[in-house]
Amino acid sequence: MTTPTVSPDTGTVVEERVDYRLDEGDHERLSHYADKTALMQAMVEGTPVRALCGKVWVPSRDPNRFPVCPECKEIYESLSD
Repeated sequence: MTTPTVSPDTGTVVEERVDYRLDEGDHERLSHYADKTALMQAMVEGTPVRALCGKVWVPSRDPNRFPVCPECKEIYESLSD
């Protein structure tokens, strides 16, 4: 959900987004695609990263142990065209 507002002090449009996507269910049993640099930084620092499908998580497991998220795969393949 996006709610744009105008800051009265500067006249700057501020857009606040709320992500209602739940990180439950099958997303926990899938391997996700994310920006390589952001993923490496997240693994080193233990910070969350956002996958192409929108899932936010802190990478800590071996991704080769899980099937690839179909939504991430579809988005990745559409980018390489």
